[in-house]
Amino acid sequence: MDFYAHPTAIVDDGCTIGEKTKIWHFSHLMSGCVIGQNCNIGQNVVISPEVVLGNNVKVQNNVSIYTGVTCGDDVFLGPSCVFTNVTNPRSAVNRRGQYAQTHVGKGASIGANATIVCGHNIGEYAFIGAGAVVTKNVPAYALIVGNPGKQLGWMSEYGHRLNFDDNKQAKCPESGQVYVLESNNVKRVQ
Repeated sequence: MDFYAHPTAIVDDGCTIGEKTKIWHFSHLMSGCVIGQNCNIGQNVVISPEVVLGNNVKVQNNVSIYTGVTCGDDVFLGPSCVFTNVTNPRSAVNRRGQYAQTHVGKGASIGANATIVCGHNIGEYAFIGAGAVVTKNVPAYALIVGNPGKQLGWMSEYGHRLNFDDNKQAKCPESGQVYVLESNNVKRVQ
């Protein structure tokens, strides 16, 4: 076993778990999930069948990740954030096999207590604020806050607000990376 699982964690047969991944207290990884290398799965996390997490994904305590969700590398899932996978759930109606897909792009961060309504993708390096409710697709580098989630601005790959000048360029104060805003999309140019 090339990963660590706390004795209270439940890891079902049929999980694929990358080396150096750590799974903490009272978490449950269900059969068929795929977890990359060097991930950290916090306390009381549920990862359902067919969920895929890339490498270096950090899942904080009390997170529920349901079937239909995939995450790229370097994703951060804040404490108690949750994903849904059915748009119209009813207790008396079985909707298994009708799960909507949600993808979280490389380097994206989702804040504490945020809710990601299924069927909406989150772009690379997007930043979802604490308590936000995502009800539509989120572009790469976007900063989303509130309920329902609204775009407030743009974030750098290092997690700093980007302030664009008259030439529609912005520089991250920490990394020095340069970004350009074109047609309401951000991309890194340096």
